[in-house]
Amino acid sequence: MSAVLTKPNRTAFRRSRRVRESPVDRVFLVGVYILLTTFLIVVLLPLWYILVSSFSSPAAVSAGEVFLWPVDFTLRGYEVVFTNSTILTGFANSAFYTVAGTAISVTLTVMLAYPLSRADFVGRKILTGAVVFTMLFAGGLIPTYLVVQSMGMLDTRWALLIPKAVAVWPAILAITYFRTAIPDELREAGEIDGASDLRILWRVVLPLSAPMLAVIALMYAIVQWNSYFDALIYLRDDSLYPLQLVLRNILILNTDAGADVTAAIERQQLASLLKYSLIVVSTVPMMLIYPFVARYFTRGLLLGAVKG
Repeated sequence: MSAVLTKPNRTAFRRSRRVRESPVDRVFLVGVYILLTTFLIVVLLPLWYILVSSFSSPAAVSAGEVFLWPVDFTLRGYEVVFTNSTILTGFANSAFYTVAGTAISVTLTVMLAYPLSRADFVGRKILTGAVVFTMLFAGGLIPTYLVVQSMGMLDTRWALLIPKAVAVWPAILAITYFRTAIPDELREAGEIDGASDLRILWRVVLPLSAPMLAVIALMYAIVQWNSYFDALIYLRDDSLYPLQLVLRNILILNTDAGADVTAAIERQQLASLLKYSLIVVSTVPMMLIYPFVARYFTRGLLLGAVKG
């Protein structure tokens, strides 16, 4: 009878079973770590610079004196952000567009992808080809604008929710997931029990599709949150502007030709500070959401991969 391994013995046993690395392998591993660390620094350094600049004085930011640490620490940029009614309205609008747009997009994507994933759906290949065709060829800006105008959606919230509600790539991910990850036997069992197609989708397919739904929901949410061009084209009412368009107006259209020189300099310095404060404020919501769905991305990236 083999002796039971205690915790210290198990640790020693694992160490003894490790593959011994050659000097060449160790050098290669060190090189990999150095390369990855360099990439990490390249990615994090701009983010850190934006963060410390948002806590620095307007004069220091405008003069380019900020690098790794805040200069003349201040919260003035955030005070202006959170006391500006236009920015708060834009933030609320972006939150609404993101939540409502993501819900609409995910619903329509599932409604499109589930039938196309079933082998018994008549015309599946033709419709799938038509969906993929739209990835290569689009109608263009002017025809899209005319369609939105003809449907009476100009200067309404629907103009940011409906025209681009379904994207091709998330639809392809959903089709692939439904086809490969959901066994046909589950659907057949539901049909034998008398369940309708809608009930099978709601009670069987969707609960098993949480990884895919999380991935495409985050894709749509990021696009909705960062979108400003559609609002620039379709909206005229300031009260409907999303945060990104408000940010653009502050940074690009922040001019005052009638002000004196001192006031103009202060205004320009404050605009430089607001640029970084607004970037931080507009980035934080997506960064808070990402950790909750990050664990699904490994499965999402492997959709359609060859297994065996």
